[in-house]
Amino acid sequence: MSLTQDQISRYSRHLLLPEVGVEGQEKICNSKVLCIGTGGLGSPVSLYLAAAGVGTLGLIDFDVVDQSNLQRQIAHGESTVGVLKTESAKRRINDINSDVNVVLYNERLTSENALTIFKDWDVIVDGTDNFPTRYLANDACVLLGKPYVYGCILRFEGQVSVFGAGDGPCYRCLYPEPPPPGLVPSCAEGGVLGVLCGIIGCLQTNETLKIILGQGDTMSGRLLIFDSLATKFREMKLRRDKNCPICGDTPTIKELIDYEQFCGILPPQDDPADRDMEIEPETVKQMLDAGKNFRFIDVRGEGERQICRIDAATLIPLDVIEERNVEKLNGLQKSDEIVIHCKSGVRSLKAAKALKDMGFDNVKSMRGGILEWSEKIDSTVPQY
Repeated sequence: MSLTQDQISRYSRHLLLPEVGVEGQEKICNSKVLCIGTGGLGSPVSLYLAAAGVGTLGLIDFDVVDQSNLQRQIAHGESTVGVLKTESAKRRINDINSDVNVVLYNERLTSENALTIFKDWDVIVDGTDNFPTRYLANDACVLLGKPYVYGCILRFEGQVSVFGAGDGPCYRCLYPEPPPPGLVPSCAEGGVLGVLCGIIGCLQTNETLKIILGQGDTMSGRLLIFDSLATKFREMKLRRDKNCPICGDTPTIKELIDYEQFCGILPPQDDPADRDMEIEPETVKQMLDAGKNFRFIDVRGEGERQICRIDAATLIPLDVIEERNVEKLNGLQKSDEIVIHCKSGVRSLKAAKALKDMGFDNVKSMRGGILEWSEKIDSTVPQY
């Protein structure tokens, strides 16, 4: 497809670059890029790719816009809270560049649909924040021979690389095994500086455009690490692992696997023992109203407690409990009846198990955490 007069005017600053020119801009306009996620990273990636003139832009997301997203997810705004993120992002993309063909996948990326979705795209850009999807996207890209533009953010640090390009390494070469479940918090648990999403997302977009143009040195074989507090970049050299199970000399992974299971992430309801350790927020409220004698423990961090709290709960952060030092547990006795809460019920269940291992027998985790408390018990408690 040749450039129209309108496109020549729109992309004139690109056309002035010898490394782009008319031929390069035509490559961009004829390219097809798929972005997994339209959140913190997916927002700047999709918006700048649209501005650059990428002809077809795919968006995968199944979530809706929430007010807590607006601090960093610039594809969305107050007017689209409650709207599907893909639909919200499409509105913004079309406002930036109506020539872009936006293809929406309002669904979760899974082992069943990944290869079918990925096969028609030139470049896959990862804007997700969980390990199962990263391994899934990596393996699907390796099996299909697609370049995988990786980005990762948490708190004040971000990472960027390109995997599966040519004979370069893949994500498994860098991280052969996922971390234990719960060891690395998500952005929803650990927080993230909003502008960091823009910095890392723009770097991912830069890598994507270089791949499309065939210009410059991509981040294949390199991992770029950015510390926003120090404003410093570090670079690590990466090599393809000849023993890698997906891209090595004798690969053992020939098809997509169960990535939730691979990463050790199983829903609590799958384990009857976990269900037995949980208690409903309504029951906890009844216990408080009745003046029942029990210890109510908040295992979130101090920063989270400053955002919102249940006044009756005492703070003992999860990392303190995991030290397994009874003397640091604010006077908890093994004979106490204990109810634990966190933000969503994941960390409190982990804390309850740790206390059980220490000999505390009467311990329950409040299902759904303070989020469910806000929804069902006290709507004046803010959600975050």
